[in-house]
Amino acid sequence: MSSTFASGRSRLERRVAGENVWLRRAGGDDRVEPAALSPHRLNYEVLDSETAVGRAMLEEIKTAARETEGDLTIVLLGGRGAQALHRLLGEQAKTNELDRLLSRLNVFTQDALAPMSRDNAFSFVRDFERLLGEAFFKKIKSFTSMQTDASNPEDGLIGYLETLQSQSPIDIFFLGLGPEANAASHLAYIKPGSGAAATDIAGIIPISPSILEHHITKFKAGGAKFNESDEFECRNATQILTLGPAAILSARRIVQSIVDAETAPAKRASFQRLIETEISCDDETRAQQLNENPGLWIRLHGNVRSLILPDVLNASI
Repeated sequence: MSSTFASGRSRLERRVAGENVWLRRAGGDDRVEPAALSPHRLNYEVLDSETAVGRAMLEEIKTAARETEGDLTIVLLGGRGAQALHRLLGEQAKTNELDRLLSRLNVFTQDALAPMSRDNAFSFVRDFERLLGEAFFKKIKSFTSMQTDASNPEDGLIGYLETLQSQSPIDIFFLGLGPEANAASHLAYIKPGSGAAATDIAGIIPISPSILEHHITKFKAGGAKFNESDEFECRNATQILTLGPAAILSARRIVQSIVDAETAPAKRASFQRLIETEISCDDETRAQQLNENPGLWIRLHGNVRSLILPDVLNASI
Protein backbone atom coordinates (compact mmCIF):
# COMPACT_ATOMS: atom_id res chain seq x y z
CA MET A 1 0.00 0.00 0.00
CA SER A 2 1.37 3.42 -0.85
CA SER A 3 0.25 6.95 -1.48
CA THR A 4 2.28 9.84 -2.85
CA PHE A 5 2.36 13.36 -1.48
CA ALA A 6 4.35 16.48 -2.20
CA SER A 7 5.24 18.86 0.59
CA GLY A 8 7.49 21.89 0.30
CA ARG A 9 10.94 20.90 -0.88
CA SER A 10 10.34 17.18 -0.54
CA ARG A 11 8.43 14.64 -2.50
CA LEU A 12 7.90 11.52 -0.46
CA GLU A 13 5.91 8.36 -0.73
CA ARG A 14 4.16 6.70 2.19
CA ARG A 15 4.58 2.92 2.34
CA VAL A 16 2.84 0.63 4.79
CA ALA A 17 4.44 -2.68 5.78
CA GLY A 18 2.21 -4.44 8.29
CA GLU A 19 1.84 -2.03 11.21
CA ASN A 20 4.86 0.00 10.11
CA VAL A 21 4.71 3.25 8.13
CA TRP A 22 7.77 4.16 6.07
CA LEU A 23 8.46 7.37 4.16
CA ARG A 24 10.63 7.15 1.06
CA ARG A 25 11.55 9.08 -2.04
CA ALA A 26 8.76 8.89 -4.58
CA GLY A 27 9.65 6.57 -7.43
CA GLY A 28 12.27 4.58 -5.54
CA ASP A 29 12.60 0.91 -6.47
CA ASP A 30 13.23 -1.44 -3.54
CA ARG A 31 14.21 -4.23 -5.95
CA VAL A 32 16.83 -2.30 -7.89
CA GLU A 33 18.48 -0.09 -5.26
CA PRO A 34 19.54 -2.81 -2.76
CA ALA A 35 21.11 -4.82 -5.59
CA ALA A 36 23.40 -1.87 -6.34
CA LEU A 37 24.81 -1.91 -2.79
CA SER A 38 27.89 -4.05 -2.22
CA PRO A 39 28.38 -5.69 1.19
CA HIS A 40 31.57 -4.86 3.08
CA ARG A 41 33.44 -6.36 6.00
CA LEU A 42 33.17 -4.36 9.22
CA ASN A 43 36.75 -3.44 10.05
CA TYR A 44 36.34 -2.45 13.68
CA GLU A 45 38.90 -0.79 15.94
CA VAL A 46 39.33 -1.80 19.58
CA LEU A 47 40.11 1.18 21.83
CA ASP A 48 41.08 0.98 25.47
CA SER A 49 38.47 3.23 27.06
CA GLU A 50 35.18 5.00 26.57
CA THR A 51 37.05 8.31 26.74
CA ALA A 52 39.30 7.20 23.87
CA VAL A 53 36.22 6.39 21.81
CA GLY A 54 34.80 9.85 22.53
CA ARG A 55 38.06 11.50 21.48
CA ALA A 56 38.13 9.50 18.25
CA MET A 57 34.56 10.57 17.50
CA LEU A 58 35.45 14.21 18.10
CA GLU A 59 38.42 13.89 15.76
CA GLU A 60 36.02 12.60 13.11
CA ILE A 61 34.05 15.85 13.35
CA LYS A 62 37.23 17.92 13.21
CA THR A 63 38.44 15.99 10.17
CA ALA A 64 35.13 16.50 8.37
CA ALA A 65 35.35 20.21 9.16
CA ARG A 66 38.83 20.44 7.64
CA GLU A 67 37.78 18.55 4.51
CA THR A 68 34.45 20.31 3.94
CA GLU A 69 33.68 23.91 3.16
CA GLY A 70 30.58 25.54 4.59
CA ASP A 71 28.16 23.90 6.98
CA LEU A 72 28.44 20.39 8.44
CA THR A 73 25.47 18.15 9.11
CA ILE A 74 25.78 15.44 11.75
CA VAL A 75 23.29 12.98 13.21
CA LEU A 76 23.82 12.43 16.91
CA LEU A 77 23.70 9.06 18.64
CA GLY A 78 21.60 8.93 21.79
CA GLY A 79 22.15 6.81 24.88
CA ARG A 80 25.45 5.55 26.23
CA GLY A 81 27.39 5.08 22.98
CA ALA A 82 28.26 8.75 22.42
CA GLN A 83 28.19 10.15 25.93
CA ALA A 84 31.96 10.57 26.06
CA LEU A 85 31.80 12.59 22.83
CA HIS A 86 28.97 14.72 24.17
CA ARG A 87 30.85 15.47 27.38
CA LEU A 88 33.94 16.51 25.40
CA LEU A 89 31.86 18.76 23.15
CA GLY A 90 30.12 20.25 26.17
CA GLU A 91 33.38 20.98 27.96
CA GLN A 92 35.03 22.55 24.92
CA ALA A 93 31.93 24.57 24.09
CA LYS A 94 32.53 26.46 27.36
CA THR A 95 35.79 27.72 25.83
CA ASN A 96 36.41 29.30 22.45
CA GLU A 97 38.42 26.31 21.21
CA LEU A 98 35.72 24.93 18.90
CA ASP A 99 33.72 28.08 18.23
CA ARG A 100 34.38 28.21 14.50
CA LEU A 101 33.56 24.51 14.05
CA LEU A 102 30.44 24.66 16.22
CA SER A 103 29.11 27.65 14.28
CA ARG A 104 29.03 25.44 11.17
CA LEU A 105 27.18 22.49 12.74
CA ASN A 106 23.64 21.47 11.84
CA VAL A 107 22.76 18.80 14.38
CA PHE A 108 19.96 16.21 14.12
CA THR A 109 18.60 13.44 16.29
CA GLN A 110 18.02 10.04 14.68
CA ASP A 111 15.21 8.37 16.63
CA ALA A 112 12.72 8.81 19.46
CA LEU A 113 9.88 7.24 21.39
CA ALA A 114 6.44 8.81 21.11
CA PRO A 115 4.25 10.19 22.39
CA MET A 116 6.54 11.75 24.96
CA SER A 117 7.02 15.27 26.27
CA ARG A 118 10.27 16.94 25.28
CA ASP A 119 11.24 17.50 28.92
CA ASN A 120 10.95 13.82 29.87
CA ALA A 121 14.26 12.57 31.31
CA PHE A 122 14.07 9.56 28.98
CA SER A 123 13.90 11.72 25.84
CA PHE A 124 17.04 12.06 23.76
CA VAL A 125 16.64 15.84 23.63
CA ARG A 126 16.72 16.14 27.41
CA ASP A 127 19.75 13.83 27.58
CA PHE A 128 21.59 15.83 24.92
CA GLU A 129 20.86 19.05 26.82
CA ARG A 130 22.19 17.48 30.02
CA LEU A 131 25.47 16.29 28.49
CA LEU A 132 26.21 18.87 25.79
CA GLY A 133 25.21 21.87 27.87
CA GLU A 134 23.81 25.30 27.21
CA ALA A 135 26.94 26.73 25.61
CA PHE A 136 26.97 24.03 22.92
CA PHE A 137 23.40 24.74 21.84
CA LYS A 138 24.02 28.49 21.77
CA LYS A 139 27.05 28.10 19.52
CA ILE A 140 25.91 25.55 16.90
CA LYS A 141 24.14 26.71 13.76
CA SER A 142 20.99 24.59 14.27
CA PHE A 143 19.51 21.71 16.22
CA THR A 144 16.58 19.67 14.90
CA SER A 145 14.91 16.88 16.84
CA MET A 146 12.07 14.54 16.03
CA GLN A 147 8.76 15.87 17.30
CA THR A 148 7.68 13.40 19.94
CA ASP A 149 4.79 15.54 21.16
CA ALA A 150 3.23 16.34 17.77
CA SER A 151 -0.52 15.78 17.55
CA ASN A 152 0.09 14.01 14.24
CA PRO A 153 3.43 12.13 14.46
CA GLU A 154 3.59 11.59 10.71
CA ASP A 155 3.22 15.29 9.93
CA GLY A 156 5.86 16.03 12.55
CA LEU A 157 8.23 13.51 11.00
CA ILE A 158 7.70 14.99 7.53
CA GLY A 159 8.58 18.44 8.87
CA TYR A 160 11.74 17.03 10.40
CA LEU A 161 12.68 15.34 7.09
CA GLU A 162 12.16 18.56 5.16
CA THR A 163 14.67 20.29 7.42
CA LEU A 164 17.10 17.38 7.10
CA GLN A 165 16.74 17.45 3.33
CA SER A 166 17.47 21.17 3.24
CA GLN A 167 20.71 20.62 5.16
CA SER A 168 21.87 17.45 3.43
CA PRO A 169 24.07 15.64 2.71
CA ILE A 170 24.74 14.14 6.11
CA ASP A 171 28.46 14.44 6.72
CA ILE A 172 28.65 12.06 9.70
CA PHE A 173 25.97 9.67 10.91
CA PHE A 174 26.85 8.46 14.41
CA LEU A 175 25.43 5.00 15.09
CA GLY A 176 25.44 2.45 17.88
CA LEU A 177 24.19 -1.14 17.90
CA GLY A 178 21.10 -2.21 19.82
CA PRO A 179 20.72 -5.86 20.87
CA GLU A 180 17.72 -7.91 19.78
CA ALA A 181 16.57 -11.51 20.22
CA ASN A 182 18.52 -14.28 18.50
CA ALA A 183 21.66 -12.13 18.40
CA ALA A 184 20.05 -9.75 15.92
CA SER A 185 20.47 -5.98 16.28
CA HIS A 186 18.90 -2.65 15.44
CA LEU A 187 20.43 0.52 13.98
CA ALA A 188 18.83 3.80 15.02
CA TYR A 189 15.50 2.23 16.05
CA ILE A 190 14.97 0.09 12.95
CA LYS A 191 13.80 -3.07 14.63
CA PRO A 192 13.74 -6.63 13.21
CA GLY A 193 10.62 -7.44 11.25
CA SER A 194 9.71 -3.80 10.63
CA GLY A 195 10.00 -4.18 6.86
CA ALA A 196 12.50 -1.35 6.30
CA ALA A 197 13.79 -1.12 2.73
CA ALA A 198 16.77 0.60 1.13
CA THR A 199 14.66 3.52 -0.11
CA ASP A 200 13.02 4.26 3.25
CA ILE A 201 14.22 7.56 4.71
CA ALA A 202 12.29 7.38 7.99
CA GLY A 203 9.55 5.42 9.65
CA ILE A 204 6.97 5.19 12.40
CA ILE A 205 6.76 1.71 13.86
CA PRO A 206 5.04 0.13 16.87
CA ILE A 207 7.22 0.02 19.93
CA SER A 208 8.58 -3.36 20.98
CA PRO A 209 9.24 -4.56 24.54
CA SER A 210 12.91 -5.18 23.70
CA ILE A 211 13.52 -1.66 22.44
CA LEU A 212 11.57 -0.11 25.30
CA GLU A 213 13.61 -1.97 27.91
CA HIS A 214 16.86 -1.27 26.05
CA HIS A 215 15.97 2.43 25.89
CA ILE A 216 15.19 2.72 29.60
CA THR A 217 18.18 0.61 30.66
CA LYS A 218 20.69 2.63 28.65
CA PHE A 219 19.34 5.92 30.01
CA LYS A 220 19.57 4.66 33.58
CA ALA A 221 23.08 3.32 32.99
CA GLY A 222 24.05 6.65 31.48
CA GLY A 223 23.07 8.57 34.62
CA ALA A 224 19.78 10.14 33.54
CA LYS A 225 18.00 11.85 36.45
CA PHE A 226 14.37 10.81 36.27
CA ASN A 227 11.26 10.53 38.40
CA GLU A 228 8.40 8.03 38.45
CA SER A 229 6.24 10.09 36.10
CA ASP A 230 9.07 10.21 33.52
CA GLU A 231 9.38 6.43 33.55
CA PHE A 232 5.61 5.97 33.50
CA GLU A 233 5.24 8.18 30.44
CA CYS A 234 8.14 6.44 28.73
CA ARG A 235 6.71 2.99 29.39
CA ASN A 236 3.43 4.12 27.84
CA ALA A 237 4.99 5.23 24.57
CA THR A 238 3.43 3.37 21.66
CA GLN A 239 5.52 4.36 18.66
CA ILE A 240 9.09 4.61 17.51
CA LEU A 241 10.20 7.41 15.20
CA THR A 242 13.39 6.54 13.39
CA LEU A 243 15.54 7.43 10.45
CA GLY A 244 15.62 4.59 7.94
CA PRO A 245 18.17 2.79 5.77
CA ALA A 246 18.12 5.42 3.01
CA ALA A 247 19.17 8.16 5.43
CA ILE A 248 21.93 5.98 6.89
CA LEU A 249 23.25 4.89 3.51
CA SER A 250 23.19 8.45 2.13
CA ALA A 251 25.65 9.71 4.76
CA ARG A 252 29.14 10.53 3.60
CA ARG A 253 30.58 8.69 6.60
CA ILE A 254 29.28 6.47 9.39
CA VAL A 255 30.97 6.32 12.78
CA GLN A 256 29.75 3.49 15.01
CA SER A 257 30.52 3.27 18.72
CA ILE A 258 29.81 0.38 21.09
CA VAL A 259 30.96 1.02 24.64
CA ASP A 260 28.31 -0.51 26.90
CA ALA A 261 28.60 -4.28 26.60
CA GLU A 262 29.09 -4.41 30.37
CA THR A 263 25.59 -3.06 31.02
CA ALA A 264 24.05 -4.50 27.83
CA PRO A 265 25.86 -7.88 27.51
CA ALA A 266 23.58 -9.08 24.70
CA LYS A 267 25.49 -6.70 22.44
CA ARG A 268 28.40 -9.16 22.37
CA ALA A 269 26.43 -11.83 20.53
CA SER A 270 24.77 -9.20 18.33
CA PHE A 271 28.14 -7.77 17.32
CA GLN A 272 29.53 -11.23 16.64
CA ARG A 273 26.63 -12.01 14.34
CA LEU A 274 27.01 -8.61 12.67
CA ILE A 275 30.64 -9.18 11.72
CA GLU A 276 30.33 -12.88 10.85
CA THR A 277 27.16 -12.93 8.74
CA GLU A 278 27.72 -13.52 5.05
CA ILE A 279 25.38 -11.12 3.27
CA SER A 280 23.76 -12.82 0.30
CA CYS A 281 24.04 -11.60 -3.28
CA ASP A 282 20.53 -12.90 -3.96
CA ASP A 283 18.10 -9.96 -3.70
CA GLU A 284 15.32 -11.85 -1.95
CA THR A 285 17.63 -13.56 0.53
CA ARG A 286 19.44 -10.32 1.29
CA ALA A 287 16.15 -8.50 1.93
CA GLN A 288 15.19 -11.23 4.38
CA GLN A 289 18.56 -11.00 6.15
CA LEU A 290 18.24 -7.23 6.53
CA ASN A 291 14.68 -7.47 7.83
CA GLU A 292 15.63 -10.13 10.37
CA ASN A 293 18.79 -8.31 11.44
CA PRO A 294 18.70 -4.56 10.60
CA GLY A 295 22.16 -4.06 12.10
CA LEU A 296 23.48 -5.46 8.83
CA TRP A 297 22.53 -2.27 6.97
CA ILE A 298 25.78 -0.70 8.16
CA ARG A 299 27.73 -3.24 6.13
CA LEU A 300 26.20 -1.94 2.91
CA HIS A 301 27.94 1.42 3.39
CA GLY A 302 31.45 1.80 2.03
CA ASN A 303 32.79 4.41 4.47
CA VAL A 304 32.36 3.14 8.04
CA ARG A 305 34.51 3.44 11.14
CA SER A 306 33.46 1.12 13.97
CA LEU A 307 34.86 1.84 17.45
CA ILE A 308 34.44 -0.71 20.22
CA LEU A 309 35.83 -1.57 23.66
CA PRO A 310 37.60 -4.88 24.36
CA ASP A 311 34.70 -6.35 26.31
CA VAL A 312 32.50 -6.30 23.21
CA LEU A 313 34.58 -9.23 21.94
CA ASN A 314 34.93 -11.09 25.23
CA ALA A 315 31.81 -12.89 26.38
CA SER A 316 33.49 -13.92 29.61
CA ILE A 317 33.98 -10.36 30.89
